[in-house]
Amino acid sequence: MWQSYLNGLLVALGLIMAIGTQNAFVLAQSLRREHHLPVAALCVVCDALLVAAGVFGLATVLAQSPVLLAVARWGGAAFLIWYGACALRRACSKQSLDQGDALKVRSLRAVLLSALAVTLLNPHVYLDTVPLIGSLGSHQTEPGAYVAGAPRASFLWVTPLARAAAR
Repeated sequence: MWQSYLNGLLVALGLIMAIGTQNAFVLAQSLRREHHLPVAALCVVCDALLVAAGVFGLATVLAQSPVLLAVARWGGAAFLIWYGACALRRACSKQSLDQGDALKVRSLRAVLLSALAVTLLNPHVYLDTVPLIGSLGSHQTEPGAYVAGAPRASFLWVTPLARAAAR
């Protein structure tokens, strides 16, 4: 059991520590001190659900369905292009260095919806995280222990990231 748990923890930690869209969002929210702990908690819960889904069947479904894989790839790419264009537009605007915009606090609901979008519309989730972590977990002797270990990695990375950046 402990071997499956550690496998899940270490595999997920290796993937989660890479600074991707989700980690960049958590970092940005934390630097703004804008609902950073609820965002971190939401990311951990989403990671847990996605790992469990991957281990218990979603990885197999994605691997066997080129249509779903293409939808995940191109839909996610479109989202990331749009998200990047919005960030570029904000960075190039005259107000980007204005303190007034930095002090505007968005509602918890708006921030959590943005975090859900960044997490669930990210093609990395459906092209790498779910298939890779899921397929490795489905071959464990104790897949339930693996599913418990992988989200723990998310918790061990995202929570300190949010807290440290907020400080």
